[in-house]
Amino acid sequence: MTTSESDKWTLYGQTFQSRLLIGSALYPSPAIMREAITASGAEIVTVSLRRQSPEQGGGESFWRQLKEMNKTLLPNTAGCHSVKEAVTLGQMSRELFETDWLKLEVVGDDYNLQPDPFGTVEAAEKLVKLGFKVFPYCTDDLVLCQRLRDVGCQVLMPWGSPIGTGRGLMNPYNLQTIRERIPELPLIVDAGIGKPSHAVQALELGYDGILLNTAIAQAGNPVVMAGAFRNAVNAGRQAALAGAMPERQTASPSTPTLGMPFWHQQ
Repeated sequence: MTTSESDKWTLYGQTFQSRLLIGSALYPSPAIMREAITASGAEIVTVSLRRQSPEQGGGESFWRQLKEMNKTLLPNTAGCHSVKEAVTLGQMSRELFETDWLKLEVVGDDYNLQPDPFGTVEAAEKLVKLGFKVFPYCTDDLVLCQRLRDVGCQVLMPWGSPIGTGRGLMNPYNLQTIRERIPELPLIVDAGIGKPSHAVQALELGYDGILLNTAIAQAGNPVVMAGAFRNAVNAGRQAALAGAMPERQTASPSTPTLGMPFWHQQ
């Protein structure tokens, strides 16, 4: 058994093998979505109540395909701009999807879709008290992450960069500081991941998982890209477990010269 196969992790009491969480929006077709999710190896799929409107019978084929895949669903409050809106949508999601899991999003700025830090903490606190298992999407701010932990969030999901930009990890220092200061909780980089190399970097920093959507759904070939991200997440996790060599200011020969045979003229 390889390291990636035996290295399981736990989120709110549920154990998983894949460290890649994947979104279900923006794919060219439901069939390609299904193929890509399968190729990714992801066991957790995010879904948007607002986008599909299942309460009105919309997206029937979409929901049927997801149910057939037998994945753990993570409903989200995408598009909410207030605490009240996010809490209300969360309650609707729990009733429709029959799960207490909820990815919390409270938009604070429509230009870069930056989450509202104050609204996110307030909504998280209310939702935790209502029995939700909250996965808060937030910026890479240490104090914000600490506040979310303190109100009861047992998983944190800081961004790598603004959602949909594909710019990767804008501030590795901030992300590394969050990892070092909050070692007890699972941390997932959510948003901004555009390439498999970005996923490797996040896992090498010690993050436990990656959540992404656009980088796979809008790739030239979503199914192939899903497989690439699956391999990248495994590579990054194994590198983190193995321990990378320290960076040095000066060159160091990989082949020592001491004791090496040498030619000499007779």
